[in-house]
Amino acid sequence: MTSARALWFPSQGQCEIRREALPPLEAGQARVRMLFSGISRGTESLIFQGRVPESEFARMRGPNMAGDFPFPVKYGYAAVGRVEEGPEPWLGKTVFCLHPHQDIFTVPTDMLTLLPSALPAQRAVLAANMETALNIVWDAGILPGDKVAVFGAGVVGVLVSFLASQIAGTDIDLLDPNPSRALLAAHFGLNFYDSDPPSNAYDVMINASGSPEALALALNHAGQEARIVEASWYGDTILKLALGGPFHARRLSIISSQVGTIPPAQRARWTFARRLKKALDLLLDDRLDALISAQTAFDDIAAAYSEIISDPQTLCHRICY
Repeated sequence: MTSARALWFPSQGQCEIRREALPPLEAGQARVRMLFSGISRGTESLIFQGRVPESEFARMRGPNMAGDFPFPVKYGYAAVGRVEEGPEPWLGKTVFCLHPHQDIFTVPTDMLTLLPSALPAQRAVLAANMETALNIVWDAGILPGDKVAVFGAGVVGVLVSFLASQIAGTDIDLLDPNPSRALLAAHFGLNFYDSDPPSNAYDVMINASGSPEALALALNHAGQEARIVEASWYGDTILKLALGGPFHARRLSIISSQVGTIPPAQRARWTFARRLKKALDLLLDDRLDALISAQTAFDDIAAAYSEIISDPQTLCHRICY
């Protein structure tokens, strides 16, 4: 049997590399050697800290995840690798897969997505984040000319702003209390604010910050009958919102967005496979390399993981195999 090494969370705030055996390939499967994987700081930090509520144990199971919530668990969903064994058409191909951090893995070929030939493998670790951002833009229903505020200049917030800014005539304000994010916003040609939004009449407001305070702020700066899209997942955190004030008078809508479901307006035509392929196509812009904040060798990741997750400067942290 082939031996593989994978990153596990054995208990709250702890991680380790475990060795496991991979059984022989079955028909329709491929064996992939990982090149890079990406740490999705928002979701992985909640899992690392044991903050998945029991009611969400089943829904939060990732594809190819092992173990059970809360612990021990093997988690992750941004894997880029090269097919070493399997059906002939896949051999030698560079692929994306929703898979935990592991140096060699086996999956059915229908779980693999071929990278566009012009997309560098090291940037493709952003695919899951781009897919999430695309889904958020769909849920937000942003139209040409809309004035949009995006809270949170993390990976997803910047990607949402990047996509929305390409809709004709949109005016995008990116907000984050971390002033160092101004350079990142400027890199993408986005307006940036590290304090209150400059307008009280936004058409669409998107919270990708993971901050309940940002959601509360959005309620006070949304225009008449505006849409507020909550894209953050808070795990076991209970939010407290003031739904007095202008909320009812302005007839505001708070909409949830979650990548596990394709929005109704797209559902008749879009499959998950089509959406992921489009997300990979959208990564062909070289500017997106700025969202990779640092990288660490897989051999060193167990020792470095806790600091990576806790560092507020972390964007997408890449693991190299």
